[in-house]
Amino acid sequence: MILVVTLMAAVCSGQLLYRRALDTEWNEFKQAYNKLYNETDNYVRRAIWENNLQYIQTHNLEADRGVHTFWLGMNEYGDMTNEEFVSKMNGYRMTEKPRGGATFMAPSNVDLDDLPDSVDWRQHGYVTPVKNQGQCGSCWAFSAVGSLEGQHFKKTNKLTSLSEQNLVDCSDAEGNQGCGGGLMDQAFEYIESNNGIDTEKSYPYKARDGKCKYNAANKGATDTGFVDVTSGSEDDLKTAVATVGPISVGIDASHRSFQLYKSGVYHEPQCSTQQLDHGVLAAGYGNDGENDYWLVKNSWGKSWGQKGTSGCRGT
Repeated sequence: MILVVTLMAAVCSGQLLYRRALDTEWNEFKQAYNKLYNETDNYVRRAIWENNLQYIQTHNLEADRGVHTFWLGMNEYGDMTNEEFVSKMNGYRMTEKPRGGATFMAPSNVDLDDLPDSVDWRQHGYVTPVKNQGQCGSCWAFSAVGSLEGQHFKKTNKLTSLSEQNLVDCSDAEGNQGCGGGLMDQAFEYIESNNGIDTEKSYPYKARDGKCKYNAANKGATDTGFVDVTSGSEDDLKTAVATVGPISVGIDASHRSFQLYKSGVYHEPQCSTQQLDHGVLAAGYGNDGENDYWLVKNSWGKSWGQKGTSGCRGT
């Protein structure tokens, strides 16, 4: 009986810590993102949400004073701690194993001093709408598919949404682990050896691991190989984006500031150039008048960032 009384007191005390003025906003958050909790989870998620909300407000006050170049905002991931968010969403798995891909070389007819000041491949039909990987570490599949969608458009002038689920279910022999993570290089290897990848329409995304159901009759695109941009070289990446199209890239997305990013040119001083954990698509670059940035298409849905994209500063 003493134990029961103690636990009840702790719960009641926990409830008193909530900011009652936020009750309406909390309920609107749950409704907006279809969040359904049992009574215990509601307490836990409310506490996490309030902590993230306070973090957002503090950051944005600093951004308004010019301390930061970007702003944060509440999104569908606001009820998750950063640790659990990273473990569920960031599925890029670094490896020391040589992939065997050639190194990107700029086309011989391109004057590297004459690259455009800005590029946005969305404006030229290369990029499909923002998708949502759900709570599955399949970012690598979305990144790879985004790059191939661009190249397929470049060749055929037809933008075809390709199947991430095909990669999640079928590329384990190349070393990918479905929702447990993978690499874009290994995805390209699978598509090449498989002689194709299905369309999104024929093989829709499920946000979970499944049995391989590839059907060559529904093939949406193929690849004949891939090349790697020199690691850490933003000049080479800029050249590749300008001359080739959208490029698959790995980034460090382990920070709460990225989880809750909303707008502006993202720059996190603690970002690592070595410990990468998330696959995205570099769909362009530019300058906002003060900062150079990369235009990044993410796979966390349209509630994240600027309807699913961000502008990120380099190193």
